[in-house]
Amino acid sequence: MAMSKIGFDNDKYLEMQSKHIRERIAKFGGKLYLEFGGKLFDDFHASRVLPGFKPDSKLQMLLQLKDDAEIVIAINAADIEKNKVRGDLGITYDLDVMRLIDAFRSVGLYVGSVVLTRFASQSAAVQFERKLQSLGIKVYHHYSIEGYPYNVEKIVSDDGYGINDYIETERRLVIVTAPGPGSGKMATCLSQLYHENKRGVKAGYAKFETFPIWNIPLKHPVNMAYEAATADLNDINMIDPFHLEAYGETAVNYNRDVEIFPVVDAMFKKIFGASPYKSPTDMGVNMAGNCIIDDDAVCEASNQEIIRRYYTALCDERENMTTSDTVHKLDLLMKQANLTAQQRPVIAAALAKAEATDAPAAAMELPDGRILTGKTSSLLGASAALLLNALKALAGIDDEVELISPTVIEPVQRLKTSYLGNHNPRLHTDEVLIALSISAVTSKTAAQALDQLGKLAGCEAHSTVILSQVDSKTFKKLGVNLTCEPRYQAKKLYHAK
Repeated sequence: MAMSKIGFDNDKYLEMQSKHIRERIAKFGGKLYLEFGGKLFDDFHASRVLPGFKPDSKLQMLLQLKDDAEIVIAINAADIEKNKVRGDLGITYDLDVMRLIDAFRSVGLYVGSVVLTRFASQSAAVQFERKLQSLGIKVYHHYSIEGYPYNVEKIVSDDGYGINDYIETERRLVIVTAPGPGSGKMATCLSQLYHENKRGVKAGYAKFETFPIWNIPLKHPVNMAYEAATADLNDINMIDPFHLEAYGETAVNYNRDVEIFPVVDAMFKKIFGASPYKSPTDMGVNMAGNCIIDDDAVCEASNQEIIRRYYTALCDERENMTTSDTVHKLDLLMKQANLTAQQRPVIAAALAKAEATDAPAAAMELPDGRILTGKTSSLLGASAALLLNALKALAGIDDEVELISPTVIEPVQRLKTSYLGNHNPRLHTDEVLIALSISAVTSKTAAQALDQLGKLAGCEAHSTVILSQVDSKTFKKLGVNLTCEPRYQAKKLYHAK
């Protein structure tokens, strides 16, 4: 399998999406609260399953609306209290709020305020509020409402949304985003609608999430890949029954939105006297399904994502980072999509190399479909050897050529074992790249190899053992899609990361 073909028209998407949001603002008389789901800056899942989708597409789309838009960031005060961590970045939610504010401001987007949801004067949340205020950021409180979300009478009253702070906003489009799920984005939007309505301001609500894509089949690989990505959240894609009833049209949504819709519908009726939407799908403004230009390419990319997610879950289970339920769910998705490990060619190549050398091995598929392997040696770990082999192949350098002289590697090994307390003298991927950079100063061949690093983005790789965090992170930074067998290299009880 050579690298994915383009299957998604990104320019068309940006144009359609911003036009659609402008239309929705107009529909509600000039003010729209837009709940923004998923990752805004770095949606790598979307770019993997929709080849051609750029990871910052949502941001680019917002930039087309930037004069109309302001951002409100919601964070659950209970998440601050328990130091909840964003899995992909390894930072706590409160730190991620600061990161998001910096990132929005750096591209010229206006951040109006932060709202602490489910606020109950938690000490860590109060401390965080002081920190934000000292930086000149406005902070508001929203509270837990007894009986939420089903006691609509109480929620939509002075004792419900009425006790929440009214968030002062200046612009027509208010983007409500958050560091992660469960932050209270929808509740923030609906609370604002209640307050705006009391003030006589016409305002509406819409939801922007890329997945599941509503206007492609329920069991389309793109939608199944989304289920694979959210297996730990227990999200299930389903046909939107409200949409089917209202329009006689099949649309895909997910269980949480479908379950909550009768409640949201009742809230709209209580706030406005009538509901602007007949189904949860109506609330969305997602145009991604209209921008798929090569369905085969998108299906292939999504199937590969499902296999990768399955292997990631197996490793997470081995490291006690997920439950067997998540693994079972992914196993079921693999079966539903008729997928096996054989459809990921790097797996067989890595396993064959490990068997032949009786040591850990790794394999990588290059953009032209060539598959290379790396083996464990006295100087290098298998993934470091693989990295060098890939750079050689991309630069057209003969396999026998030494890119880094052993005289450069050996002092690094000595440093590791004699002074830094490492038992394993073999070089990790990051150490190999530093050694290669040093060699590139005096060696044209090493410089040539180093220049190929950019071509590794999007390549597939597999290791026959769980890699250290250092190696995993290096592959991630290079944009390599890595999977591992769910086993450790050594039979120990404690495995340092």
